[in-house]
Amino acid sequence: MTGEDLALPALGARRNLREEIRQTLRAAVISGELRPGVVYSAPSLAAQFGVSATPVREAMLDLATEGLVDTLRNKGFRVTELSGKDLDELSELRALIEVPTVRRIAEAGVAPDVLAELRPLAAEIEAAAGRGDLIAHVTADMEFHLRLLALAGNQHLVETVRSLRARSRIYGLRSLADRGALVPSAHEHAELLDLLAAGDADGAERLMRHHIAHVRTIWAGPPG
Repeated sequence: MTGEDLALPALGARRNLREEIRQTLRAAVISGELRPGVVYSAPSLAAQFGVSATPVREAMLDLATEGLVDTLRNKGFRVTELSGKDLDELSELRALIEVPTVRRIAEAGVAPDVLAELRPLAAEIEAAAGRGDLIAHVTADMEFHLRLLALAGNQHLVETVRSLRARSRIYGLRSLADRGALVPSAHEHAELLDLLAAGDADGAERLMRHHIAHVRTIWAGPPG
């Protein structure tokens, strides 16, 4: 089985094209737009991006190094399948790291100008959810959370969370988006910024724990 008809954006000639393709494909894996059990070829993906096959092949090899896809000799790439237990464990690790870190950031206080820089990302997460653009939604969501966690001043922590988030799968997003039900959880990013602005560490901690729990509740779903 080969994958052909995906909601991938046309990229054209851009700087840092390989990195942009890698980020887009990573988001497609996380959101379930690239599905386990389907073989994807670099040329077919490249045609949808509107680029040559070379940067797509390089980006997919990068994702293989991250453990997100498996390479199939002379065929292409297949998304690495994860069990429910794998996803539970990844979510548990995220909660152990992200929840106390957000609380610590709230307790330390965040400057208004820093929060103002994060608000456009929060708005894009919500807007992408509203228009059903899962790749844009996951990409903005990843950037938001990593930039927020970076305020703790621990780059190793940020890279660990980046890896955990990339290896997660949230297959239920498409169903939620199609029903118009993804926006409420997307709005939690703006709510989190409001709690940080108010210095409400308890509230920020509760919201972050609730937010991560979506990975295995409302965002969860079977691949397909």
